[in-house]
Parts: sequence; structure tokens; C-alpha cells
Amino acid sequence: MPWEVDLSKVRDYLILMLISGSIVALDQWTKWFVRNNLALGETWSPFPWLAPYARIVHWNNTGAAFGLFPDGGTVFMIVAVIVTAAIIYYFPQIPSEKIAYRLALGMQLAGALGNLIDRVLQGPVTDFVSIGRFAVFNVADSSISIGTAILIIAMWADERKQTKIQESSTGQAVQERISSSEQTE
Repeated sequence: MPWEVDLSKVRDYLILMLISGSIVALDQWTKWFVRNNLALGETWSPFPWLAPYARIVHWNNTGAAFGLFPDGGTVFMIVAVIVTAAIIYYFPQIPSEKIAYRLALGMQLAGALGNLIDRVLQGPVTDFVSIGRFAVFNVADSSISIGTAILIIAMWADERKQTKIQESSTGQAVQERISSSEQTE
């Protein structure tokens, strides 16, 4: 029937929307708060002694995360659209038991969308978290970075698991060959 709905895909997309939607909402709210409470370039820290280490600063970023490639705004809009489409397509194909993969992709989608919203509506992306001498960033940038780290760790863990399984099955095969050759002698 042409109107049948695959409920597992609906569930998958609801999970993706919950993960990414929550992060996008937090990202957009924090950026709105900073834009409405600090002048561009203005810095705030709750304690003067903390200011050299961590502070909030209203900053505009026309490039990628952490201020990289400052003149690449249009390119990053295109990349965000491609990444968004790829994640939306690929997400339901990930088995539901691969929670780390799903979380990672949800976080990466949220980061891409959060900064894309800024680029479309504001022009530059609003950054505001400043720690030490590290580049100023925002919730979306953090979401992309943490999502990428989770994805790398999950892939590494899966690869290690597969290697152990292969080594175990190879060891069993060798053991069986030794046993069968001993029995034929």
C-alpha cells in the first residue's frame, strides 16, 4: 500500500529530533541571550578572578567553528546543508542498539543546524564561550566537537571488538586444525 508508514523510521526520526532539537534550542537561546545582553566585543565574568580563565564574550564568527577560515561563511552554509541531509538520510540505517553512533550524529546535526540558523538569520555566527587563550566558541561548536569525539571513540571501540572476535575465531580455527591433525596421526 503506498500510504504505509514505517513506524521504526518514524521512531528513529523522533529520536533524532529530540536529540538535535534540544541542543539547537539551547544553542539558539544562549546566542539570543548573549546578543541581547552584551554589546559586540563586550566581556562578562561572574567573578573578576575567573576572567583570565573563563568568560562570556559577544563575538561574531564568519568562518568555521573556533574562528577557523574566517571568510568561508557561504562554503560552511553549503557544507551544513550537505551534512544535515547526509545525517537525516543515514540516521535510520544505524541499528538502534548503536546508541553512541546515534547520539553522535544527533549532536553533529544539532551543531550544523545551530550555526546554519545563525548564518541564514544573522549573517555571522554568534560565539560567546571564551576559555583561556582558546578560540571563542558556542554550544553548536561544542556539540559538533563532542559528537565527533563520541563517534570516533565508538568506531574505535567497535573496531577493537571486531578485532578480538576475529582473533578469537582465528585461534579457534587453528586449535581445531591442530586437534583434527592430532586425531588423524
